[in-house]
Amino acid sequence: MKNGHGIWFLIGAAALAIAPAGAAKESAPAPTAAGATPSAPPKAGPKTILFIGNSFTQGAHSAARNWRAGSVTDLNNAGYGGVPALFKLFAEQAGLDYRVSLETQGGKSLGFHYDERRQLFDRPWDIVVLQEFSTLDRDKPGDPANYMHNVDRLAALFKARNPAVDIRLASTWTRADQTYKPGGHWYGKPVTAMADDLRAAADRARAANPSVAGVVPVGQAWSRAMATGVADPNPYDGVAYGQLDLWAYDHYHASVAGSYLSALVTFGAITGVDPTTLGAKEMGADELGLSDAQAEALQRVARDELESSQKGSR
Repeated sequence: MKNGHGIWFLIGAAALAIAPAGAAKESAPAPTAAGATPSAPPKAGPKTILFIGNSFTQGAHSAARNWRAGSVTDLNNAGYGGVPALFKLFAEQAGLDYRVSLETQGGKSLGFHYDERRQLFDRPWDIVVLQEFSTLDRDKPGDPANYMHNVDRLAALFKARNPAVDIRLASTWTRADQTYKPGGHWYGKPVTAMADDLRAAADRARAANPSVAGVVPVGQAWSRAMATGVADPNPYDGVAYGQLDLWAYDHYHASVAGSYLSALVTFGAITGVDPTTLGAKEMGADELGLSDAQAEALQRVARDELESSQKGSR
């Protein structure tokens, strides 16, 4: 019996000696299989883009104004969708991730936003689109002095928050009421004249401020749509069959088609994506009542104008 106890003692000791090694082996992480793909890095967050403007950015006087307002953040809680909401939907359909915000007030200049609203947007943004009052200066139509001053103030604010911010200037469209009605500042001039003057002012502001990355040629896209027969150039004498009216009922603000074209140009300029890749079945056009053919025509105009602008011609 004594010898038997001794044998069992030796066996137990050996088991204790082996056990820690076995436990250590079980707790060790499993080796990575040869050739296995490492886990993907965390997905980057959405880019942030802020639109600052007035009723033109809002899509006022058309169905675009409150359309899909819940898809974007209105910093004034006014419930507007407009061009920013169209941009958001275009981006989603292109597989791009943007967090879109807007700060707008009808009938106001960029100076108003800086003086009265900057506490709402004084934070870092990846991209900012600035849209000035339609005539640049309410009291002195066509005068770019205040515009340039306010672009400088806003650009300095956004650069202080994010030195890499991408700042764009939206150059808007000719107003038919300013062109065809006596008393309009551009009365009697070609329908493209007002848009050309606004673009020249935006180009001056960009040249004077290296913080501005580029100009969004919305007005030139409208002019191209009229020159190519996609849109009628004079709503006061009726709209020709098969052509679009880019203006709303006041011949001042944009119609759904006008806001759609504005958003297409903005989308292409900011993302670098060809607007025609959205295609005839683009969801925003369908929801806002544009036909497949109209959507495609406006997408082609936006693409062509962006290509022309990139080559330095207008």
